[in-house]
Amino acid sequence: MPRLIKKSGKKVGTAPGTLLHIGERRAESVRITIIDYDEQTYQEKELTKIEECLTFKTTPTTTWINIDGLHQVEIIEKIGQLFDLHPLILEDILNTNQRPKMEEYDNCIFAVLKMLTYDEQNRRIRTEQISLLLGPNYVISFQESIGDVFGSVRERIKTGRIRIRKSGSDYLFYALTDSIVDHYFVVLEKLADKIESLQEQVASDPSEVLLHNIHELKREMIYLRKSVWPVREMMNALIHMESSLIKQTTEIYLRDVYDHAVQVIDTTETYREMVAGMLDVYLSSISNKMNAVMKVLTIIATIFIPLTFIVGIYGMNFEFMPELKWLWSYPLVWLIMAVVAMIMLVYFKKKKWI
Repeated sequence: MPRLIKKSGKKVGTAPGTLLHIGERRAESVRITIIDYDEQTYQEKELTKIEECLTFKTTPTTTWINIDGLHQVEIIEKIGQLFDLHPLILEDILNTNQRPKMEEYDNCIFAVLKMLTYDEQNRRIRTEQISLLLGPNYVISFQESIGDVFGSVRERIKTGRIRIRKSGSDYLFYALTDSIVDHYFVVLEKLADKIESLQEQVASDPSEVLLHNIHELKREMIYLRKSVWPVREMMNALIHMESSLIKQTTEIYLRDVYDHAVQVIDTTETYREMVAGMLDVYLSSISNKMNAVMKVLTIIATIFIPLTFIVGIYGMNFEFMPELKWLWSYPLVWLIMAVVAMIMLVYFKKKKWI
């Protein structure tokens, strides 16, 4: 259970705000990309120096700064200096074991979410921490590795969709959050297919491999629940937040993300109950198979009890046993045992025991 029970990696006794990367190194080098736009203009480029971000801090356009790779602490620290970020924000960005949350600061709103994707090859959920910073005219996103679920947002900005190009950074912040939450539905669809496949097997062919798959799926659902539940709290806080960084026109879109988060949570709970039910069905199937085997063995043993009694009598070898002198005694004993066995089988059948 590597994702449910994690070592924090944080050194005990370090001061608050100490910058230390906690998590797996997922990118070879840090990549910084810029998308700057307004209603009329659009530019996208990859930066070679972190200082180039400073030119977009006070521009009237909306700027999206995306950073892939968190292992180079000095780059994260430099961004904090350029945008006057609180040390605790930088510490949370570098700690990839964070619970999804949202915090408001004097000059920005900071949010942490879990981006979930489904690995088709290994048939399991993959996770990555996404940190988002909302400023007056910019959004900064921090990712652990290259590759995300923001392709549709980039396409909408690039093709000049009126709403996103006309709106400010708060709408961009909403769009990125909405893209992450909407992708939860994609993961849920994959899990639904997996649950349906296991349900077909659990009644027909329960096995140890199937039991392992059920437990693995149960862990996936627990992890999904841990990733999704805090999002509802976060979106509810954003909706009721009285911040100048979020316009009133954007609040209705945030409510839509809240509704999606609630729907994901409800579906997740339903799937968790289905997985728990599958485990009960598996145990019942194993018990039924064991009962069937025990029933057959009991019937066989019951039939042989009187036959053993008959054979035991004539196996005592007493001297005065007149049946031992009869010519047809051997076939007669066989006939008696066969009749007794048939009578017992008919009786068991009449009682519907077999």
